[in-house]
Amino acid sequence: MTQQAAALQTYNNELVKCIEDLCSKREELNHQIKQEEEEKERLQHDIRVLSEKLSRVNESLAQRLAARATFDRTIAETEAAYTKILESSQSLLSVLKQEAGNLSKATEPRRKEH
Repeated sequence: MTQQAAALQTYNNELVKCIEDLCSKREELNHQIKQEEEEKERLQHDIRVLSEKLSRVNESLAQRLAARATFDRTIAETEAAYTKILESSQSLLSVLKQEAGNLSKATEPRRKEH
């Protein structure tokens, strides 16, 4: 019976050691889970912060794009109007030169023909 008791004691010791090993592995796994949950929370927080920043940047960008479009339209309209002014000025100058020429001819003393 001592042999059986010794075998039983050996089995018991091994069983206790296995249970302790399993508990130790479980604790290590639990520690890893906690670390990953904390990392997950940090990442989710960062995502929220970055999403808010992205939203603000998108709003600002949309406003700036609209302002740029307004500038582009105003510049194009101004350049078109300025081109028309230049064309009108050129036409006016041409007409004025022609009229001045006509007036000069009209006011020149007539030469006597021999």
